Amino acid sequence: MHVAHLTLADFRSYAVAEVPLDAGVSAFVGPNGQGKTNLVEAIGYVASHGSHRVATDAPLVRQGAPRAIIRAKVHRDVREALIELEINPGRANRARLNRAPVPRPREILGMLRTVLFAPEDLALVKGDPGERRRFLDELLTARAPRFAGVRADYDRVLKQRNALLKSAAQQRRGLTPELAATLDVWDTHLAQVGAELLAARLDLVAALSPLVEKAYAELAPGAGAGLEYRFSKGDGPGEFSTGRGELVSYLLEGLAEARRQELARGTTVVGPHRDELLLKLGDFPARGYASHGESWSFALALRLAAYELLRADGDDPVLILDDVFAELDSGRRRRLAEMVAPAEQVLITAAVPEDVPVELTGAVYSVASGEVDRVR
Repeated sequence: MHVAHLTLADFRSYAVAEVPLDAGVSAFVGPNGQGKTNLVEAIGYVASHGSHRVATDAPLVRQGAPRAIIRAKVHRDVREALIELEINPGRANRARLNRAPVPRPREILGMLRTVLFAPEDLALVKGDPGERRRFLDELLTARAPRFAGVRADYDRVLKQRNALLKSAAQQRRGLTPELAATLDVWDTHLAQVGAELLAARLDLVAALSPLVEKAYAELAPGAGAGLEYRFSKGDGPGEFSTGRGELVSYLLEGLAEARRQELARGTTVVGPHRDELLLKLGDFPARGYASHGESWSFALALRLAAYELLRADGDDPVLILDDVFAELDSGRRRRLAEMVAPAEQVLITAAVPEDVPVELTGAVYSVASGEVDRVR
């Protein structure tokens, strides 16, 4: 799998950009603030329908423009697909596949898969639990796009249940029979869709763990890296079975135990939205204990593990390394370059040519003043 052509219209700093691409390594080189990251951000957006830099779509649209358009021609085996996304802040985005409209943009998820490394990845290690939950859920969706719908369903149920709890807390009306019956209904909805999400996360963590351990050992030999899924309820469902029926019962039990606390606080405190992916170095949590170099290595190990997992599904995802090598010492830089070099397509951004490791030779593009020119 690789991106053969990228077209941008009113995306970030680009009024118009046309960038033909080859398989193999391509490096976008130029001073900071010239638009290098905008190019790879657009490719990542096609794959995930989200940005690694901002939480909303509004900053993605060029100032003064009503919308932005990203168009990517993707080669996959012997097939070719043209994917187009129209970003409309404040309104529904639109998508086309081979110039034909699709009912919902999420229906094209999976047509392009990427793994993106960026300085923001340090938040996977040093940030709050939401960063790590997002990592899991984005990887779930990359592997099986239907989980975009599962996550959306869970968020919808959670929002409505929280609205009910908040209203009850504000009115201080206590647990009336009517409120209890209504909460029972929402508990069932939350447990059913939450169990599906939780089962998938548990399976994913089990598959990721050995890959993270291996990648970290190659990047930074020393203390072993490990993953542990922590439940908001405080204890796990038996032997961490991923059977849906057992997980539904587990979540219903947790919601029942937390009901009075939730009524007092006006929010849902049990469920996958409050779980944590604990990153461990040896016997200690990486957050708070890992050095800067160890944190970088752990973040890179998570991304490399995600890449290997997606590869095992049958297609090499496009690897994107956004201003990563400047952050690494020479040893980690060389080892990372050697690990990603065999990928079908590697896209790199760098401020100066010297930041691109010699192990990753290929096409070079100069990016300056809104212009993207191939120089090699």
